[in-house]
Amino acid sequence: MRYLPHTPEEIAEMLAVVGKGSLDELFTSIPADCRFAGSIPVPEALTEWQLNDLMREISGSMTIEPQHSVLVGAGRYQHHIPEIVRSLAGRSEFLTSYTPYQPEMAQGTLQGIFEYQTLTARLLGLDVANASLYDGASALAEALLMGLRVVKKSRRVAISRAVHPHYREVVASYLRPTGYEIIELPFGPDGRTDLSPLAGVDGLAAVALQSPNFFGAMEDLEQAATAIHASGALLVAGFTEPMAFGLYKNPGRCGADIACGEGQSLGLPVSFGGAALGMFACREEFVRNMPGRLVGETVDLEGRRGYVLTLSTREQHIRREKATSNICSNQGLCAMTAAIFMASLGGGGLRQTARCNYDLSEYLKNGLIAAGAVPVFSGPTFNEFALRFAGDFTPVRERLKGKGIVAGIELGKYYPDYTGCWLFCVTEKATKTILDTVISEVRG
Repeated sequence: MRYLPHTPEEIAEMLAVVGKGSLDELFTSIPADCRFAGSIPVPEALTEWQLNDLMREISGSMTIEPQHSVLVGAGRYQHHIPEIVRSLAGRSEFLTSYTPYQPEMAQGTLQGIFEYQTLTARLLGLDVANASLYDGASALAEALLMGLRVVKKSRRVAISRAVHPHYREVVASYLRPTGYEIIELPFGPDGRTDLSPLAGVDGLAAVALQSPNFFGAMEDLEQAATAIHASGALLVAGFTEPMAFGLYKNPGRCGADIACGEGQSLGLPVSFGGAALGMFACREEFVRNMPGRLVGETVDLEGRRGYVLTLSTREQHIRREKATSNICSNQGLCAMTAAIFMASLGGGGLRQTARCNYDLSEYLKNGLIAAGAVPVFSGPTFNEFALRFAGDFTPVRERLKGKGIVAGIELGKYYPDYTGCWLFCVTEKATKTILDTVISEVRG
């Protein structure tokens, strides 16, 4: 896209219309100590080929290159993306589509979103899914706010400390100005959440767990749902790795009322952490409190099938004080990509891929344990696990990096009590040769 700046003559003409003598006068209402003084140190313009050379130089300075094997997860996952996903998602009608306010002009976009909603609802095992939210973290925060709307007169929500630390920070940012109380739940030696602190807590609207959680441990959602519902609260089942639902029971089958999380695993590259999408589904009885948009199927006056925005609950579309959310858009292209990915794999392909993830991660886990590592947690896991080593793993990690393998992240940054413990992730992209190299380095 070419950038065409305004000419000095055009700027002067616009300033004359608003009665200003210079561009600086447009900002006089901003206190002087809040304004930047001087010129911004922007380098001189480059030719196109000079800019290409600069980009290549910058990319060459990266420590981790595309050919590295990455055994790191923690919310972003390296999965194989079938070529059909890239090909279809790159079509211009998907790549350049905009918000479908005019259904008569946007039936293709609306149908694509409808298909995404259908596949998401099936994957998560719930009645209805929205058109997606920004990312997994904001989806979790919106889910807890939704719980507070559904369970009226409640002022408290609870969230497990085994939920991704970044997600918990986003939840705190959302709820801090509202006056609602957030209760943090500890996790036990099995890596699963301890719900006992909820005993006797009144006014609880919702409890958020993540499964698989940050440590890769699978929460017992069925048991949690029973206990949480007995307290009168809703179970919000979060996730960062939806691939797990190809192998384990999905949140809906386990009794979750709301399921939400990150959909990056479904056909989206890691790409420096974005873009991604927030997946969100709930039981039909709560649909009026659901944030974001919902595309529905209908028929026109001639009986032909059509698609429309059935529900759009942000503040611009209904009375401000009645809005359930200020989410103003869905992650259209990312959601379309996830839909293409899910449709391409189908139920059988998703199960096979999930099983491959599980088998490979268990192979590395058992191999490292045989080489002297100790599991940090005892619970069942899916493609991620935490280990403690007899010695310092950092030199081993550096040697592996020299062989093109990035193995694990240290947990102390997020959980100081687990300094010296390492979180590993294995997906279907890791080969047995790579895993054997890691095991050999640890043993050696």
